[in-house]
Amino acid sequence: MLDYLATDYAGAVKDGAVISASEYAEMREFTSTARLRIGALPPTASTPELLKEADALMASVETKAAPAQVATQAHALADALVQAYPVPTAPEHAPDLARGATLYQNQCADCHGATGHGDGPAGLQLSPRPVNFADQTRADQRSALSLYEVISQGVEGTPMASYAGQLSSDDRWALAYYVGSLAYTKEAATGADTWQHDTAARAQIADLKELSRVRVAQLTPTLGAERARAIVGYLRGHPDVIQQQALAGIPLARERLAASLTAYRAGAKTQATQLALSAYLDGVEPVEPQLNARDGALRAQLETAMGAYRTALTSSTAAVASVAKQADEVDGLLVRAQKVTSDAAGDAAATFLGAFTILVREGLEALLVVVALLAFLRKAARPEALRYVHAGWSLALVAGGTTWAIASYAISISGAGRELTEGLSSLFAAFVLLGVGLWMHQKSIGGRWQAYLKEKMAAALNRRSGWFLFGLAFISVYREVFESILFYAALWNDGQEVWLLGGIAAGASVLGVIAWALLRTSRRLPIGTFFSASSALIAVLAIVLTGKGVAALQEAGWVAVSVAPVPHIELLGIYPTWQSLLAQLAILVMLAVGFVFNIHRSRRPQPSSSMTREVLPDAD
Repeated sequence: MLDYLATDYAGAVKDGAVISASEYAEMREFTSTARLRIGALPPTASTPELLKEADALMASVETKAAPAQVATQAHALADALVQAYPVPTAPEHAPDLARGATLYQNQCADCHGATGHGDGPAGLQLSPRPVNFADQTRADQRSALSLYEVISQGVEGTPMASYAGQLSSDDRWALAYYVGSLAYTKEAATGADTWQHDTAARAQIADLKELSRVRVAQLTPTLGAERARAIVGYLRGHPDVIQQQALAGIPLARERLAASLTAYRAGAKTQATQLALSAYLDGVEPVEPQLNARDGALRAQLETAMGAYRTALTSSTAAVASVAKQADEVDGLLVRAQKVTSDAAGDAAATFLGAFTILVREGLEALLVVVALLAFLRKAARPEALRYVHAGWSLALVAGGTTWAIASYAISISGAGRELTEGLSSLFAAFVLLGVGLWMHQKSIGGRWQAYLKEKMAAALNRRSGWFLFGLAFISVYREVFESILFYAALWNDGQEVWLLGGIAAGASVLGVIAWALLRTSRRLPIGTFFSASSALIAVLAIVLTGKGVAALQEAGWVAVSVAPVPHIELLGIYPTWQSLLAQLAILVMLAVGFVFNIHRSRRPQPSSSMTREVLPDAD
């Protein structure tokens, strides 16, 4: 209904006056019905905003607003609905247009006419008359997805019935793509050349999902009506081309970057920001493992520059010339990245070194947390609790193997999904470690560890404390495993599987030696020294994970990027952005305040008996 409203409203209202009373009544009915149906959907966090948009659309129709405004509002509400209530928005594979043409002649031509002009013999007897698919003005407002939905569901109050029970999903997609190409048969003849040589046009559509949802009216501000019709007409008639010529990696990033700058110059800031984010998540993120293994400094520099460019796009004061200069700098880095990844493709030594460094770098953080937990439990003479820690990290490895299978064979984990998972899990682990570090520091001063161990030696571990240990071990390990697995899934396709596995084995051996050395050293440390060293180590890890968490959210587009004049030290979680540095400073301040409070509290006289019962941090 929203799609029909966006398309047909121009036939009901012009220059603020009703030109067709029947069409206008239908438009009012569509808006009120859409509003009622949205209100009847299962509630989500987006429901209030959806209802607000629906009310605004109803008001626009009631006040006889301009057709362009109503079309924009209707399409925006439809897109918001798809975001709030996800449904499949694209076919699984390229539709068969020959099949679509046959289906059209058998199922649709009697009403819509052999060439789609709405002049079929049966259609001439219908009211309202069948849609004229060759009308470009109308077709410009429609996507292949909207046509698919009409074919699937029908249109209430019109002779258009649902074909969901008669045609398979593949057939309905084939029919939708064929119908959607009828208005652009002439333009499509030049579309092949435009698609091959027009990088700005190719940057707008990267896959079947984007092709299924795109409308000519949506591309017109950037490409112009003629180029947009040529591209859409050609691709709807030849959807297999989008799979054969789909861009990937750095070339896609460069074209999305160029398209972003074009959109910004045209005043479309929202589209420019979306294209810039896509340049990183869809272009750079998939090849980040190869780039990181071969030139980690360049990868870090590229991430920061692209983040700063996205922030500039959202600024109300950024001049076009300044934004263009930033785009040129990012493109220069992308050119270097493309050369690095292409020159080193299939390099056995680079694959081995990359696999080794990834595992050691990512695994060391998780190892330190797990070793600290195991060492603490042994110092506290609590062997029965060790199984919770071992279960946590073991299950994290199993979950990581499952992630590899999913990433390699079942689905593609999006760049945004990966960065959000890394960012949120890092921040969660950082806050947990913040509490643990403060707690261990409290026990390390004023002889409090002696009273603590004296009571705990005879106490049984309760279930809540056990699950705390399990959860901390699991999240600490899985966060690192998740990131490593996605790196390895990408490197696996370089054709150097033996060297990749060799690098993993070497990295695992190094981590094993480090774990043995840490556990052996911890046994020899006096208990007070152990608590002091562990609290300091965990405090540092909390700061590191905070920096990494904020950086990942910046890469996902959730947090802005303001470049700071500091070096990039990934091992310490230090990134050259003010947002990550300020977040780490906040954690550092909380640690400092907590440590000072613990020292001040330790100077108070301790009760001789009946000390407050504790089991583990945050357990009671």
